Amino acid sequence: MVTRALAADICGGAFPPGATLPTENDLCLRYGVSRTVIREALKTLESKGMVMTRSRVGTQVCARESWNILDAEVLDWIGAQILDFGLLTNVLEARRAIEPAAAELAAQRATLQDIADVEHAFAAMRDSGGDLERFTEADVAFHVALLKASRNQVFLQLAGIIETAMRLSLHASNAVADLPGEAIEAHGALVEALRLRDRAAARKASGHILDLGERDTAIALQRGTARPSLT
Repeated sequence: MVTRALAADICGGAFPPGATLPTENDLCLRYGVSRTVIREALKTLESKGMVMTRSRVGTQVCARESWNILDAEVLDWIGAQILDFGLLTNVLEARRAIEPAAAELAAQRATLQDIADVEHAFAAMRDSGGDLERFTEADVAFHVALLKASRNQVFLQLAGIIETAMRLSLHASNAVADLPGEAIEAHGALVEALRLRDRAAARKASGHILDLGERDTAIALQRGTARPSLT
């Protein structure tokens, strides 16, 4: 797919931020496609904040700060360059600002079904049998369910926006966790706090989960093993 190839070249530095892309004819030759295909690819990239077409200037690569960094396709295109973007740390910082408050609200507001959804995801984590992919998918489902259980409309919207980035972040930290039982125990404590409607305990348990995530993310970054896993 030409869009992927062009995006990969941008993310890989062949066309760095601020650079003007080659003309449409040159791009056609580079990727072996028609001008119509190139134009559609550029429209897609522009919709994601990666390029901007300017009259009499051409199509320029935008600064990374303008990219829709939480878009699943953009994350996929970034690929192995993800460590250069600082996204793993950024996601963790965002979660620290959101999740403890969401956990406290969930302890107060969550319906029985909300709590059941969180508990179901926890059970899937616990029963993953050491399968990293299954564990990570259940982990993502747990945190999405927690945000929804807060009954806060903004948090509910954020759950959908950051889900892909969260999957990437959790996969990286889970992959290096020496003691996955720690994470399971911490998530179980949060489930119990929700059951008991204990707001303080829910906030504390959420903070502990994030502490473990920060530790394991730091290890992943140090080892250089943090790589996207978006499927």
